[in-house]
Amino acid sequence: MSGHSHWSTIKRKKGAADAKKGAVFTRLAREIALAARNGGGDPSMNVSLELAIDRARASNMPKDSIERAIKRGTGEVKDGAELLEITYEGYLGKGASCIIECVTENRNRTVADLRHILSRGGGDLASNGSVSWQFDRKAVYSVVSDGKNFDKAFEAALEAGADDVTEEDGYIEIIGPAETFKAIHDSLAKAGLKTEDAGLRLIPQQEVELDPEQTLAVLRIISALEDSDDVQNVYSNLKYTDEDLEKLEED
Repeated sequence: MSGHSHWSTIKRKKGAADAKKGAVFTRLAREIALAARNGGGDPSMNVSLELAIDRARASNMPKDSIERAIKRGTGEVKDGAELLEITYEGYLGKGASCIIECVTENRNRTVADLRHILSRGGGDLASNGSVSWQFDRKAVYSVVSDGKNFDKAFEAALEAGADDVTEEDGYIEIIGPAETFKAIHDSLAKAGLKTEDAGLRLIPQQEVELDPEQTLAVLRIISALEDSDDVQNVYSNLKYTDEDLEKLEED
């Protein structure tokens, strides 16, 4: 399994679904608003907001939409109901489990949607704490590799307190304790390395390996969860390969 896909959501399929539904800007706006609410509206002082804005710009989100999302987060603009950050835990069947991070304006709608998706695939919602103990929150950075910058990234990451630096499939992945998130960001910037993606991710302590048919069945559930409008991130302990994702895309 690619190290880059280890912590990421099923981006290729989800990205296509988002574009088809026109939901990508909604997700990005929520991410920006929450980052601004939690860390302030100045991206130079708020790494999470800076990275969220970078992702929005990369997706060609209009500047005024970005600014409105920031102001919604800081409370300068009252735009709709209050955004709620809610984390759910779930069983995916076949011994696999997941953590589902949601941002919603309607808790009842969200939980009903998640329960329907999970039960349809043979899973179920789990009680708080029954799954989360299997995951650790880590600072994760991804840097595009040009074949020459690994040593530079390695030194910058370790200087900032990272635990692990790997290179695979054209990406350098850096993982460290959650509290090193800003330090890694600053160290990479100082070294002149551009971050492709970053965030505080939930990494499974151990992965569950299933046969190809079971893996695909669980990936279908994860994909359906990610397609839900209120879902921001899904983390699972399922071990899967790029080939598994390609089969998913063929569905």
